[in-house]
Amino acid sequence: MTVARTWRTRRQRYSLVGERCDHCHNAIFPPRDVCPYCAEPAQTQMALSGRGTVYSYTTVYDAPAGFGEFAPYPVALVKLEEGPMVTAQLTDVSPEEVTIGMPVEMVTRKIQEQGEEGVIIYNYKFRPQLQRQARAA
Repeated sequence: MTVARTWRTRRQRYSLVGERCDHCHNAIFPPRDVCPYCAEPAQTQMALSGRGTVYSYTTVYDAPAGFGEFAPYPVALVKLEEGPMVTAQLTDVSPEEVTIGMPVEMVTRKIQEQGEEGVIIYNYKFRPQLQRQARAA
């Protein structure tokens, strides 16, 4: 990924910005020109909470180029509170601790380092949700 593309896509990489369809009111992620549910234009941006639950998961042992430093690592389908399903790497949890239905929250973390320039690419990942009591402290 080029430096220019990294900067162009940083908003959707550092926060979960989706859309709400004005016709059927479904939340959509990633943003699209047309709603996948009703095929009408979907243009109202909305910030997604970043909270959800693990719908399904797997563990990557043989990581693709550029991701080897994290292997083995869990990758999950996360069902967001607003409805959309997101595929993302899980962090701050060992593969053995992941369970279906586990509450998770989005965090921004390093995903890889590219090129001779050493450009660090950040993106969203999900971690186990902190207990509400711990957040208040």
